[in-house]
Amino acid sequence: MTGTASMPWVRLHATKAYYDMAYLLEQFPEVRSTFNFTPSLLLQLQETGNSTVLDLFLEHAQRPATDLTLEEKAFLVRHFFSANWATMVRPYPRYHELLVKRGLDVQDHDLRRIARQFSTQELLDLQTWHNLAWFGYGTLRQYPRLAALRQKNRGFTEEEKQEVLALQRTAVREIVPLYRRLMEGGQIELTTTPFFHPILPLVIDTDITRRARPDLPLPARFRAREDAEAQLREAVDFHQQTFGHPPTGLWPSEGSVCPEMLPLVHQIGIRWLATDEGILTRSLAGSGLPWHRQSALYQPYHIGEAEQSLAILFRDREISDAFGFVYHKTTPESAAEDVLRRVQGVIQDAPQDQIVIAIILDGENPWEHYHDGGERFLSLLYESFSRHDLDQAGRVAVRATTVSGALASVPPTQHLASLHSGSWINADYKIWIGHQEDNQGWDLLGRTRTQLLERAPTLSPDRAQAAWRELYAAEGSDWFWWYGDDFDTDFKPEFDRLFRTHLRNVWTHMGVPPPDQLNHPICTRPLSSDSDIIQQPVSLLHPTIDGMVTDFFEWRGAGSINTAPPLGAMWKADGLFTAIRFGWSLDEFVLRFDVDESSSTRQGLDVTIILQATQSIFQIAFPLGLPGPSEFLLSHQPEPDVWQPIGSYRSISARSILELSIPWKALRLESGDSVLMSILVREHGLEVARYPSHRPAALTVPGPEFEAGMWRV
Repeated sequence: MTGTASMPWVRLHATKAYYDMAYLLEQFPEVRSTFNFTPSLLLQLQETGNSTVLDLFLEHAQRPATDLTLEEKAFLVRHFFSANWATMVRPYPRYHELLVKRGLDVQDHDLRRIARQFSTQELLDLQTWHNLAWFGYGTLRQYPRLAALRQKNRGFTEEEKQEVLALQRTAVREIVPLYRRLMEGGQIELTTTPFFHPILPLVIDTDITRRARPDLPLPARFRAREDAEAQLREAVDFHQQTFGHPPTGLWPSEGSVCPEMLPLVHQIGIRWLATDEGILTRSLAGSGLPWHRQSALYQPYHIGEAEQSLAILFRDREISDAFGFVYHKTTPESAAEDVLRRVQGVIQDAPQDQIVIAIILDGENPWEHYHDGGERFLSLLYESFSRHDLDQAGRVAVRATTVSGALASVPPTQHLASLHSGSWINADYKIWIGHQEDNQGWDLLGRTRTQLLERAPTLSPDRAQAAWRELYAAEGSDWFWWYGDDFDTDFKPEFDRLFRTHLRNVWTHMGVPPPDQLNHPICTRPLSSDSDIIQQPVSLLHPTIDGMVTDFFEWRGAGSINTAPPLGAMWKADGLFTAIRFGWSLDEFVLRFDVDESSSTRQGLDVTIILQATQSIFQIAFPLGLPGPSEFLLSHQPEPDVWQPIGSYRSISARSILELSIPWKALRLESGDSVLMSILVREHGLEVARYPSHRPAALTVPGPEFEAGMWRV
């Protein structure tokens, strides 16, 4: 409505992830890949590239530093460090210096005071660095001037800042032509998603939720099959306008599928779709068939009625998630080696002669966590596929190819009789519906749509089209992603405001005053703290270390560590522990792990418990696989990165739970000593989980007065 966006993420991701992925793939012409573009993202790239839409961050960056008001300075200080600090701030001395000056944790009421302490030159450097840091390796190679400005580090001029912003717009404009060139050269396949990224099954009928989660409270029933058709049809049309060819493949938003969407997908010309292996597991179960991962997962299937049949693929969750959540924690060499090891393992174990391994992952968020944006890791991986390192003459040939290429080589031979209704997250839709905030959003959406249906016939074609477009935008999944308590971001209130703005726009286009309810926030932001993650013990414990819950009271009063993954923009289900408890007696430290029995990833996992005191660091290590460990190894660290074994202890047992104990004396700790604890889980040497996720748990060794100090009614 105003030509202004409030957040900068399309613009910033464009100069990093979007550009980098295509740039790097182009260096390895033998490697084929598939890229999925949500049409609303393509639309925003166009608007950003031609400057028909500016964003609030860009407007603050363009403003001459000498002309900034105090409010604008406070905005810069608050928001212009919005990047991964470890990989995009600390590597650049001036940017890091400015962050340290601001402080790592600031409160809104302090922003004006802090902003006054920044000189004009410091603010100009901050404006420049916030945009300069978001360029990736591809744009740096394409535009050497960017590398020179990074090397300059500080003391930027207004002209240099504008130069950075101009190169940013240039790079954004090159995204679509770059991908189109790769598509026309046959190196990539381009696919689509429903236009505004809705959870299509929920748009068709929110009651479909009950198939996977009959326990969830639901909003008033929302049914809009016509909207689902429109979201698909407009996606295909816009994709063709943008790239010159219609897509043949679909990644449904968040991998969300249901049987009712299949004929809609077929009628718009899509011939294959993909989702998560959890959907396949449930689909086979729905047909009364057992789940044998090696034989079931690595093949395409026919789905749908014979005259409207589609091909469907299911992603390998373990390999796919490792790209997003594991490999940035290790070296590029180890990461690439692990991918090849996993692929080779699948090849060896699969009973079929021909298989398809679908590796499908978020294309924008992971690379911020890699120190080089993932360049070295992906280069090593692409080199291996180009050299055919996994091939075995006359026996095995491995190719990195597009989905359509894979389907041409390995067409589906089996028909999937039923399709489970769910998404790639826990095979249900709980992220987007069922919470009070989610349901309130759906109710407002439904009320607005009802009014639009009634009034649309009386509106001019232009007004009706504009109103429907705003409604379709409000059907997008990301508003509901941030509602509820599943994820958190500093921008949560802004997502809420934008959702309600889209709905208000519908009423405005109808010429009707928006209901007052749309003026009131839906989301309420909980104040998170370490106490939400770590609960300290309140009594002394004396559990029997037998791997079983011997009686209800033996762990009563224990401390606990929240095992839920950290809130953020990306979903990660660890699937390792449902609970971690810890505690102590005056003589020993005890730990209990409740292993997630539904997890299939137990073998190859090792647990390391790091205990760091003032003068010493110890680690306790044991395997997590079956059968459970019969002993653990205690080591200490005499110097950095060197672990010296102390000895093995047999005070560990794993049956229905895993329990262990170790004397305080073995850890050289005494009453009143402070100790920091981190629990790491590694798979083949690569870290896959850490508890607590953000910082170690701070503990104090108890003394004789401990229980008296904890006494309470």
